[in-house]
Amino acid sequence: MNKIYLSHSNIVSGFGFGSVSALEGIKKEVSDLKPMEDENILPHPFCSSRIADSLLQEAYGNLGPTEKHTRLEQLLLVSLEKTIAASQIELDDRVGLIVSTTKGNIDVLETDGPFPEERAYLSVLGKKIKTFFGFRNEAIVLSNACVSGILAIAVAKRFIAQGRYDHVFVVAGDLVTRFILSGFNAFQALSQEPCRPFCKTRSGINIGEVGVSALITSDRKHLADESVVILGEASCNDANHISGPSRTGEGLYRSIRAALDQSGLLAADIDYISAHGTATPFNDEMEAIAFNRAELQSVPLNSLKGYFGHTLGASGLLETIVGMHSLHQNTLFASKGFQELGISQPLAIIQSTTSKKLDTFLKTASGFGGCNTAVVFQKAGK
Repeated sequence: MNKIYLSHSNIVSGFGFGSVSALEGIKKEVSDLKPMEDENILPHPFCSSRIADSLLQEAYGNLGPTEKHTRLEQLLLVSLEKTIAASQIELDDRVGLIVSTTKGNIDVLETDGPFPEERAYLSVLGKKIKTFFGFRNEAIVLSNACVSGILAIAVAKRFIAQGRYDHVFVVAGDLVTRFILSGFNAFQALSQEPCRPFCKTRSGINIGEVGVSALITSDRKHLADESVVILGEASCNDANHISGPSRTGEGLYRSIRAALDQSGLLAADIDYISAHGTATPFNDEMEAIAFNRAELQSVPLNSLKGYFGHTLGASGLLETIVGMHSLHQNTLFASKGFQELGISQPLAIIQSTTSKKLDTFLKTASGFGGCNTAVVFQKAGK
């Protein structure tokens, strides 16, 4: 089978409108998480990463839209436009589109705004993105809790391997909204301070928002300098609980093992792990157990939630893009907020940004309902 690559990509976040600004912030170990007060979405202070409306409106306006779009749609359009332009790919019937999100346009149900309730349907979100750019094929909307972003990469790889498409564009995003914050607040999982994944003093999760996009392709003519090969991927649902992760890490462990088997690599061949790392007690503990069961406890590992917060359906794609640049730059980025190990199993948490020769990395994600996904990547030059 021909190699399938993750290539051109773009991050739109509170750091700025482009991947470069986000990567510069991460390299300097600067977080975009800030204390906020907005009684329209939560009655008490919270910590979050959000994108300035004025900057988003300006970037969106530059696209020359001919109809009104929701805030999430604007974010996705702004991100995807740059990725499509960089790829120089004609959007013919051999090009697919996957939209990854957890809650989509849920905010249109929260206010008496200009959009009808039907705009909250995920299928409508997909059609708006498809129509704006003129994709020939229907958008595939992938919404599987917090694994959605990384699962979208795996699904795109499968479509190309099956011969359905030659190229697939993936775009992902979620917003900081009343519905989402109130849900995590009901779990008593929100932290009013910047989150500290895997740390003994962690106090919970932060919610952030981004718009991210990427090209998955088998054509080497459309590769960015930082491109990586998608070597292996797998998903497993442990069906443990509607919101609680498995106490044994079963689903994540099986996903990792299956992804490694497909890649042809051993645990010892992995140079770096980009973990889910939400900074909640049960999730962090579950991941630590699964990584130890997979004999990955000595591999350098970080969570990027301390920079962006948890961006839900976009987090897996966002963190994969950062991991791709980590490989390209031969740099291990610090796990922001970590101070002291607060889990029962050992892990090699990256405590400061350091240079290291890198060739491979593993990206994992886990979500509500017991879903787990793992994908193995390698530098395209290998």
